[in-house]
Amino acid sequence: MARYTGASCRMCRRENLKLYLKGERCHSDKCSFERRAFAPGQHGQNQFRKSSDYAVQLREKQKVKHMYGMLEDQFRRYFHEADRAKGVTGYNLLAMLECRLDNAVYRLGFASSRDQARQLIRHNHFQVGGKKVDIPSFQVKAGDMISLKEKSRKNTMIQENLNGAARRGIPAWLELDKVNFQGKVMRAPVRDEITMPINEHLIVELYSK
Repeated sequence: MARYTGASCRMCRRENLKLYLKGERCHSDKCSFERRAFAPGQHGQNQFRKSSDYAVQLREKQKVKHMYGMLEDQFRRYFHEADRAKGVTGYNLLAMLECRLDNAVYRLGFASSRDQARQLIRHNHFQVGGKKVDIPSFQVKAGDMISLKEKSRKNTMIQENLNGAARRGIPAWLELDKVNFQGKVMRAPVRDEITMPINEHLIVELYSK
């Protein structure tokens, strides 16, 4: 499947927001956004440019797309599915993105970033409901048990990630059983639990044109 292979730190600088795409590096002094908190490129430090409404909407969509690690076609499919579902389209979109397996693995603390979570899932480290799942976009639902396979529990990187999970915090819609290397989806996430500064209404406006 196609994926972005460019510099992750440029995305944070482009969106003027730390997206936590590089795991522990984002919490250290090596974070590029902390050292150069301006947009990349020749005119990145120009603070006097005025953005149109379309540009503001586009940047919001790009920010969310980069945050969850998707390309345009996949993100657009999520939007259309959210638009067809009952309820508020923007809330539906964010809930679907949060319920991706790679995001749930990241939120539970098994991985330090969503990109790392995708790699772990692709390498068959996780099960959902006792069955192997190697699809990062798999949608988890209330009652699902996400567990680390027995042979993967000695993985040093995963153990270190779990030890540092408390710093990032685990949302209330998930429950971590650190001793047994598993987490449970308690319910669907609600809007207030998505703490990153996202204005989903701008995305809806952009795609509704």
